Amino acid sequence: MRFVIVGCGRVGAAVATTLANEGHEVAIIDKNPEAFRRLGTTFRGQAIEGVAFDQAVLERAGIRRADGFATVTNGDNTNYVLAAMARWHYQVPRVVARIYDPLRADIYRQLGVPTVSSTVWGANRIRELLTYAELTPVLEVASGEVQVVEVEVSPLLDGHSVAELNVPEESQVVAIVRSGQGFIPTPATILRAHDLLYVAVRSLAIGRLEAMVGT
Repeated sequence: MRFVIVGCGRVGAAVATTLANEGHEVAIIDKNPEAFRRLGTTFRGQAIEGVAFDQAVLERAGIRRADGFATVTNGDNTNYVLAAMARWHYQVPRVVARIYDPLRADIYRQLGVPTVSSTVWGANRIRELLTYAELTPVLEVASGEVQVVEVEVSPLLDGHSVAELNVPEESQVVAIVRSGQGFIPTPATILRAHDLLYVAVRSLAIGRLEAMVGT
């Protein structure tokens, strides 16, 4: 696959080198040639100096045949405009924009541009580590608004049903591991002490889930 990355800061360089090391074709764009030092001497992709708003620069990076495009500059508006260009003008199948401002991230997402808000993700992660240590994070979706967490069933929940933990639009038990065997439960599945539950939960509802499982 071919990917185009705009912004060779720490995040952009890390994404570009990881994708290149996985065998993908990668082109990374930055207006500051000094930024490419972050790529190291073993980088196997293209490092293109230029302003990404210049279509000639984007096309030199291969955007017309790109499978994915990520823009991770320090400017929210810059990232949105570039992501919109990639998505609607060049029809790149997968587009992601890094957005610092959570309000802008929500607006851009509603307009059809997938966003990652490092501010939201970081705040949720710090809050999680400070207050919900008993719920072990397994997977985060989007900017952390939805998470999949692992929790062990306490003796107090033994004999209760999965339906009691399922709250519409807040939490859903998606898998159970019992005696080393995993399965997908139904709402009628009965919980057993020491089951490992995997629950998809909105970050804002983690407190409610914590109260329900008694951690």
